[in-house]
Amino acid sequence: MFKELIGKQAKDSSPSPFGRWLNGTLLEAKVGSITVEFEIREELTNPGGIMHGGAIAAIIDEVIGMTTFSLGKPGFYVAINLNIDFLRPGLKGEKIKAVSEVIRDGKTMAHAECKIFNQEGKLIAKAASNLVMTNIPKA
Repeated sequence: MFKELIGKQAKDSSPSPFGRWLNGTLLEAKVGSITVEFEIREELTNPGGIMHGGAIAAIIDEVIGMTTFSLGKPGFYVAINLNIDFLRPGLKGEKIKAVSEVIRDGKTMAHAECKIFNQEGKLIAKAASNLVMTNIPKA
């Protein structure tokens, strides 16, 4: 499913209402690995003019969710934790790239990691999440 969405903005293609608002552009998609580009819009910044930590967390959570979706399982994964290291600021107008990978896919739980890079390829944030399979059907 993701292969046909490469190069498209989420506002036109995502089944996730929140994902449509974040409006990333899918760059790469493989089973268990997703890369999405985002522009740091003003509404994603804090009063200091840098990317809000909550916006970073939202992007990470959304991209990790997409990555678990790529596994093709019938249920819906939900995060049970999300551990983030914020390493440098993201600036309004910058394009950032979120790269996510499922590290372990078990019967009922998955472990995924995500890294966010700025335009210069410098690491802005990195995260790890454990997710549990629910019986909620996929959209």
